[in-house]
Amino acid sequence: MKKPDDTRELIIHRAMLLFNTRGIAATSIGDIMSATGLPKGAIYRRFDTKEAIVLAAFERAGRILQEAFVQAEREGTSTLEKLMKLAAIYQDAVDDPPIPGGCPLLNTAVESDGTFPELRQKAAEAYADMVRFVASILERGIRDKELRPTVDAAELASYLVDSMEGAIMASRLTGSNAPIARNMKYTEALLRSCMVE
Repeated sequence: MKKPDDTRELIIHRAMLLFNTRGIAATSIGDIMSATGLPKGAIYRRFDTKEAIVLAAFERAGRILQEAFVQAEREGTSTLEKLMKLAAIYQDAVDDPPIPGGCPLLNTAVESDGTFPELRQKAAEAYADMVRFVASILERGIRDKELRPTVDAAELASYLVDSMEGAIMASRLTGSNAPIARNMKYTEALLRSCMVE
């Protein structure tokens, strides 16, 4: 079994925070050196390019969010509760997001569009995985007869993820969690309208 490389892990973690708070383009190797306290050689022994660090950092952010989503889903006892717990992960998007700087998927999607095809592809895959995860909860709700059989799980999942990402963006932009609160309120109303009476 391969021994963990603590230095590599440090680079990924600190770079993830820098990229998510400052942006990929605005973060230099010098910034990563300052954040880690490592010389350039120690960084380049582990990563050939800044782009390789970006990809590793995005994957790390994705794992953190995936763990948060799985935990939220486990805590819910009904379809409605599971989905509301997912929506609540970013309840305080302004001051206490799961990863400082907001949603890495949203940030990456904006910054990678047209400039970093490999990262854009990873972000697109992460978005699709997120939609599939939400759809699986909805499908279970339909099977368990909590939701009406006419509910289109894939369409509703896409809408829920899209509206959540939009609310996160609006909250970060305005410095207010009001968009998140509105999104949660109308998400709950929408889900309740899909429930079996």
